[in-house]
Amino acid sequence: MEILRIKGGFPLEGKVKAAGAKNAVTKILVASLISDKRCTLHNVPNIAEVEVTVDLCKEIGSEIHWDRKEGVIEIITKDLKTTFIPQRFSGANRIPILMIGALLGRTDQDIRVPTAGGCQIGKRPVDFHIQSLEKLGAVIEYQNMEKEGAYLARAPGGLKGTIIHLPYPSVGATENSILAAVKAKGTTVIKNAAVEPEILDLVLFLQKLGVMISFDVDRTIQIQYTEQFYEVEHTVVTDRIEAASFGMAAIASKGKIFVEGAQHQHMITFLNKLREVNAGFNIRNDGIEFFYKGPLKGGIHLETEVHPGFMTDWQQPFVVLLTQAQGFSTIHETVYENRFGYTDMLKQMGADIELSTSCLGCKECRFAHQGFYHSLMVKGPTPLSSKKIAIPDLRAGFAYVLAALIAPDESIITNIYNLDRGYEHLVEKLSSVGAHISRERQIKDVKEKISSMQAASILTENTPKTP
Repeated sequence: MEILRIKGGFPLEGKVKAAGAKNAVTKILVASLISDKRCTLHNVPNIAEVEVTVDLCKEIGSEIHWDRKEGVIEIITKDLKTTFIPQRFSGANRIPILMIGALLGRTDQDIRVPTAGGCQIGKRPVDFHIQSLEKLGAVIEYQNMEKEGAYLARAPGGLKGTIIHLPYPSVGATENSILAAVKAKGTTVIKNAAVEPEILDLVLFLQKLGVMISFDVDRTIQIQYTEQFYEVEHTVVTDRIEAASFGMAAIASKGKIFVEGAQHQHMITFLNKLREVNAGFNIRNDGIEFFYKGPLKGGIHLETEVHPGFMTDWQQPFVVLLTQAQGFSTIHETVYENRFGYTDMLKQMGADIELSTSCLGCKECRFAHQGFYHSLMVKGPTPLSSKKIAIPDLRAGFAYVLAALIAPDESIITNIYNLDRGYEHLVEKLSSVGAHISRERQIKDVKEKISSMQAASILTENTPKTP
């Protein structure tokens, strides 16, 4: 078992480069399956989520070369060798469900994909996906399997363009609808679509691929049936979540970090909240510099929502930041109903946080009067103490890393594979800006310890003796 060992209390100063966005590159890899043309992607992060998606694409017939050092992937899918995604991908991430949209127009065979996975932060219903795909002409059935379920999809009469009105601007449902619409005869119009920067990146990729696609300011995306495709070279958009994470690390540690590649237009709402808490930042042509400029001020109200609102994935580390701000602040989570589970550990570390089932905000909320703890109140500043911490999911993981960087003593963090899903070379990047952090292998049990000792003994016996 690998752990992170962090000794906090040191200001972080220096420069890091933000990687390509996990939520963009994984979807673009799936989108490449629509055609049989070669696609070259740059700025690809070396993270576990990409690795799983690459394995998934290879499973169905993609030829892939990944230069991890240079961050470049070449992918071409000349033929499909299978349309059945193995059950071992069940729960691995949210990508398999998007295979339905990508493959429906490429094959007349049945498509089977396992159920969606990802972080355990609330329900990830796929009913919006299924309703949209069915409007395009797909027939989708749920199958009970031995362990996890699967979805069986086909388009017996072919796909046909239509008007899709999403009840909620779901990112995944928008992506699935776009992918399927590419091979739907006629024109498809998606209303109330998600418009996140990663969606726009997908749109740009598809346009390069040959798709006639456009979107309007009223959350409407239009796609025309496409037959002719082209080879693509595309640079993946920078990860705005990683950029914000390092920005908050700089401010919370009372330091200064320049995040190369951070894009101003993708972080406007986040930057406004930094100004509200008296945190500093400077916008440059090639990135954003984040810095501590004096005592942080609480007393703010924050509501998460779909883009261009405050991103739900910024919320967890921002709560940690607010534990160091003077005053009483409220957070209203409107995207996921179960995203505050991480606060139990923060309270054990000394944070003054209370949860509420009420909607502490004015935004329309799907979770009103349902009994979910989806609002919180945080009071600061409070000193945080070091702990042994087990990470439950990706974004909570960085919140814990941030808390450990603030706490003055040594913290041990386990389940760090969750961080590997979304953060490239996290230890190296944090070390480069002055964090006292190391990644170590920890022997879990007696059997493993004995095995390790035996291996060391054999190595010693086989080492030539010095005369």
